Amino acid sequence: MQVLNRFRTYDHRPLRCRRAAARVEAVSSPAAKAAPEEVDFEDFTKYIVATQESILQMAEQMDGSGKKFIRDKWERDPDNPNAGYGMTCVLEGGDLLEKAAANVTVVRGVLTPTRAQAMSGRGRSEIDPEGGQPYAAAALSLVFHCAHPMVPTLRADVRLFQVAGQSWFGGGCDLTPYYLIEKDAKSFHQFWKGICDKYKDGLYEQKKEVCDKYFYIPARKEHRGIGGIFFDDMSQGEVDFDVDAFTREVGEGILPSWLDIAQTNRHLPFTEEQKNWQLVRRGRYLEFNLLYDRGVKFGLDGGRMESIMVSAPPVIAWKYNVMTEEGSEEAKLVEVLRNPVDWVSWA
Repeated sequence: MQVLNRFRTYDHRPLRCRRAAARVEAVSSPAAKAAPEEVDFEDFTKYIVATQESILQMAEQMDGSGKKFIRDKWERDPDNPNAGYGMTCVLEGGDLLEKAAANVTVVRGVLTPTRAQAMSGRGRSEIDPEGGQPYAAAALSLVFHCAHPMVPTLRADVRLFQVAGQSWFGGGCDLTPYYLIEKDAKSFHQFWKGICDKYKDGLYEQKKEVCDKYFYIPARKEHRGIGGIFFDDMSQGEVDFDVDAFTREVGEGILPSWLDIAQTNRHLPFTEEQKNWQLVRRGRYLEFNLLYDRGVKFGLDGGRMESIMVSAPPVIAWKYNVMTEEGSEEAKLVEVLRNPVDWVSWA
């Protein structure tokens, strides 16, 4: 019952409206006037819970099979309500969604040396590489795998991490197609550029580059997909725009960035050979997750295994030394994965 009580009502007013209301309420307090605006961990937690519910309802409707997400609510430590909780939601065997997962995780604990070294290694001097510092983390993550090889896999997340009196936001959204449809790639990237441009000129270009660098498989010398945007360790004091509001708008844009692509392509014809190619490429997807993904590595160091591995594709094929035929649609995809494209400028 403790978990159920945590999934409470979220104030859906825009963040700027809620902040304005908070300032009005605090106007009589001199201390409040002087204090810098702090990141509200509990409010962000309520936001990701509400956003998860919205995504689940929208995804069930677009799938059209009548199937519902399994909602697995869990507690990290039943004997310690403050240790953390979450809800892992999975829909399998739908008409569109072969396996879709949308998870909320809220945890508190003490940094292990492994986790601390990974963070301090990214230039965060506040993190003691020896570990031992208390932290809090809240995240919404999503992976949608579709049975149709012309419908790309969608991955996205938004998250907040607090430690040593500091708050860092992260998140992003990226696309992994199995066949390259250029207009889809362009529309996806234009969508995210539109959101980024609301906050800062050049933000999209910066976060696209970060995304391309992050989702790279060195052993294969290729990227996992066609990218999108990705940001990590971004704090309010280091940028000149509202990071909290930006992160929330990214969360709200996840499904809209992909919806039209999925609904159009799910009706395209495909062959058995194309389906087999999708399964081979899914192998690359899992290779990245297990070998390189920081979030997976962070979770495996004491995290909940079922919630971590729920992002894996449902069916995968590994075949020895798979080669593409020159000039084929498969070769066209691989070329783009090896050499990322500026999709916004693509014509």
